Amino acid sequence: MNETFFTIINPAAGGGRSGARVGAALERLRAAGIALETAETSSVGHATQIAREAYAGGYRKFLAVGGDGTAYEIVNGLFPESSSQLSGLRSQEDSSAEDRIATLGFLPLGTGNSFLRDFAGGGSDKHGLEHAMQALTARRSRPCDVLRLTHKDGAIYYTNLLSVGFTADVAALRHRRFLGLGQFGYLLSIFLCLARLDRRPFPLRLEGQGEFDSRRCLFLTFNNSKFTGGTMMIAPDAVTDDGLIEYVRWGPIGRLGLIRNLATLYDGTHTRHPLAERKAVRRIEFQLDGPVDVMVDGEVLRLKCQAIDVLPSALRVVV
Repeated sequence: MNETFFTIINPAAGGGRSGARVGAALERLRAAGIALETAETSSVGHATQIAREAYAGGYRKFLAVGGDGTAYEIVNGLFPESSSQLSGLRSQEDSSAEDRIATLGFLPLGTGNSFLRDFAGGGSDKHGLEHAMQALTARRSRPCDVLRLTHKDGAIYYTNLLSVGFTADVAALRHRRFLGLGQFGYLLSIFLCLARLDRRPFPLRLEGQGEFDSRRCLFLTFNNSKFTGGTMMIAPDAVTDDGLIEYVRWGPIGRLGLIRNLATLYDGTHTRHPLAERKAVRRIEFQLDGPVDVMVDGEVLRLKCQAIDVLPSALRVVV
């Protein structure tokens, strides 16, 4: 197995900060004896193509340089090609199957960097970078589940979270209309979504339930790790290697109630609200009439969701 970290750099991440800062970080890693092969992305989806080709070429160690979106694209380059090989992996005594599991490290030089905060104590981006550098130089890694969303046109894979409803509405509005405004565009998107506050049903059925749940809600999230948007702790009980989807639902709260409780989304106490629910399950099915806006690991897509399931410990992460 090739021990070199195939390093996929998104130079545009973090408003261009990734491209400016990556050189010094890579030199530190090389000085620590870590072999690196580098490639830069040039467009949306390019990291997926690069990762897929590198995996086919024998690489099993990858380094995502950028933000959540860069890591998301790399994961989707590693799957589904390798996921069929990983089926039933944990029940087999097959060392060659273990060799097919990819390892993903991070240099969080982008904007969100949410996934790494589960392991870096939820600290600052600088703290996250130092934590990532220490994990890489210490050769420290652990198993991580991969969540799979099956939709009308195929499947996507993620390690952080997927959401629909208010959180996805804010992300979609910012992405489509205010992306160039930075943090102000994010705040403006929150304000506009608060003004219209579309609380609606997303019919779904959790594993073990007989009926589809069609109650109106503010948002639903389907999580593998705790944080989103950098510092928002949307799923405080999520565990990245428990083989489960952490499902969080917030019912049809009103505008004033949401404003009063907005801060609780950052410390995770929103799950104690009377309108909130959380469960840990292995599979979720949807019964949607059509496509909806979805926010997944910092990316915005419009999909007709069908089901979410888990590939247990299908990836190793350097954390």
